[in-house]
Amino acid sequence: MRPVRGLGAKQRLRWKLGLGKAEDRMGTKTAVETEHLQYHKDGSLWGRGPMLDGQPSGYWEWFRKDGTKLRSGHFEAGQQVGEWTTYDKAGAVYKVTTIKRRAAREDSR
Repeated sequence: MRPVRGLGAKQRLRWKLGLGKAEDRMGTKTAVETEHLQYHKDGSLWGRGPMLDGQPSGYWEWFRKDGTKLRSGHFEAGQQVGEWTTYDKAGAVYKVTTIKRRAAREDSR
């Protein structure tokens, strides 16, 4: 996953350093959930949600530049799942889309 355009220097550095992972005393990498924030070019919040092992996980929200919510939904292992809600500019529900889980692909070579 590549860094998102519009991230500030601090967020780019955190992304580069892979601060979504930690090592225990034995040197084994363990997944750590971190709050991820993305920003519009003007500095307003664009999206937020947890990252687990470098992938979106759990509940995420995206916002318009004026701060109103645009879309929200859940991720599992980096994939959108379940109900995703899109909101109009007044904040009312515009539509709800149900996204089914995709089966894991196996390399057929």
